[in-house]
Amino acid sequence: MNNIFNKIINHKIKSNILYQDNIVTAFKDINPKAPIHILIVSNKLIPTINELKNEKDKMIIGHMIIIAVKLAKKQKIEKSGYRLIINCNKNAGQEIYHLHIHLLGGKKLGKIIN
Repeated sequence: MNNIFNKIINHKIKSNILYQDNIVTAFKDINPKAPIHILIVSNKLIPTINELKNEKDKMIIGHMIIIAVKLAKKQKIEKSGYRLIINCNKNAGQEIYHLHIHLLGGKKLGKIIN
């Protein structure tokens, strides 16, 4: 699948990449919902969190979270607070079917569900 995230990972679309290694790519969201809104994307195409299947996939999602924490520290929001969100499928708001974590912070975030 050649979605927008794959194009960013492979540098075929210009993006503000904040971190990249052989497992994940992290970049600023182009439609931010908070002052800090970073997407941490698996370099391996995994459409949704439902498709995590084995030890290698467990290592990928664990690495994604560790990188999210490192980015929160780099953005200096680890003490004030931040939110990590993984949407799964249409009703949860997933728009791009490629596993990613939203890192949001930089202001007081409201309740997730009212």
